Amino acid sequence: MDTSTANTESEPTVPGGRPPLRRAYNGRMLAGVAAGLADYLNVDVTIVRVAFVVSTFFGGAGIAAYLACLLLIPEEGTDESIASSLLDSIQHGSR
Repeated sequence: MDTSTANTESEPTVPGGRPPLRRAYNGRMLAGVAAGLADYLNVDVTIVRVAFVVSTFFGGAGIAAYLACLLLIPEEGTDESIASSLLDSIQHGSR
């Protein structure tokens, strides 16, 4: 009898057993950055949101980090981030 658990997720996992880093649809409040990071790190989404808020008030890096994640992490169901699609449109538009 096989006691291993089967992956029932629709997306494949990376070699470390984690799901791929994506901005989540479920549990999102703004753009899904905190929910996606929480899924990837396997922690509660509240911890990630509090970390963004605390880093915003102490040093101001929270907003910059959130915006960077928004631009660089692809949304669930896609493989292309906002930044890469913007770069592709600039490159193809200049030819």
